[in-house]
Amino acid sequence: MPSFRRPALLGLFVIALSAGDAHAAPTQYPLTLESCGRTLTFEKAPSRAVSIGQSTTEILYLLGLSEKVAGTALWVGPVLPGYEEANARVKRLADNDPSFESVVAERPDLVTTQFEWQVGPQGVVATPEQFADLGIPVYTSPADCQGKDNSAGGDGTRTARFTMDLVYQEVEDLARIFDVQDKGAELVTELKARETAAKARIAGLKEGTSAVFWFSSAELDIDPYVAGQGGAPGYIMSLLGLTNVIDSQEEWPTVGWETIARANPTVIVAGRMDRRRFPADDIAVKLEFLKTDPVASLMPAVREGRVVEMDAQAMNPTIRTIDGIEVLADALGKAGLAQ
Repeated sequence: MPSFRRPALLGLFVIALSAGDAHAAPTQYPLTLESCGRTLTFEKAPSRAVSIGQSTTEILYLLGLSEKVAGTALWVGPVLPGYEEANARVKRLADNDPSFESVVAERPDLVTTQFEWQVGPQGVVATPEQFADLGIPVYTSPADCQGKDNSAGGDGTRTARFTMDLVYQEVEDLARIFDVQDKGAELVTELKARETAAKARIAGLKEGTSAVFWFSSAELDIDPYVAGQGGAPGYIMSLLGLTNVIDSQEEWPTVGWETIARANPTVIVAGRMDRRRFPADDIAVKLEFLKTDPVASLMPAVREGRVVEMDAQAMNPTIRTIDGIEVLADALGKAGLAQ
């Protein structure tokens, strides 16, 4: 695999692999599995997939399946390092929402979607039933439907906290669908080893360390979108031993800076992305706001330089969440917050 693996963890990864070195059995077709309450059946491995959502696209690439990806959409930032050439060969249907027609035009025998708000009961692209009418199965990332209520639209509400097990399930499901189970097992082993190593690096985190994750803001003069308890940032904070100062089960509630300042987070984690849907998508705009806003600029985390930049993809329940764990663990260590 290209550079998704961190060289410093290669030894730990090899040890973990050797502990469970049995090869996975090949997929037996027809394969039937569940995806977000729907039953999918595959008579053979798909040959043309369209992937709507950067994380699920990157999982396919990590499984060595880029040649079977006919089109992609919904990108937040650059592709994983090491996959630039492979990604450049794949047709990009849209940076954000593709049309139903553009997806169907690629003649896919599988559509994967990262979010139900793209392909779901109220999907902006289509519903799974629209694709099913054409004989095209839709696989939805478990992280966006298991333990989550998307019925009200938007980012949804978590009914159970996200864990990386949901991403590992997606890796394993896609590996089964495409009959590359050995690669799926290898990838999951690597990711789990990285989680363990990052947690171990800050085992002595100072008591009471807290954080707020700022994804973006629709406008700079209104309340920002910050991470609630149940999503990927909540998982990152819980794993590393931090307290999330935002007490909400919504995925990305809006909370005023006065409320955030009163909670006095030890660390502010700011999302970095290429998307420019809102002014505050730009990390430079975020950092300037924190330095100049009459309320935000007075927070000790800002005055003392405890603002951590993080890839926004790591703030969503994605394959990049592991990167977010590592970035925050390293930042906490450098800030002297781990004993």
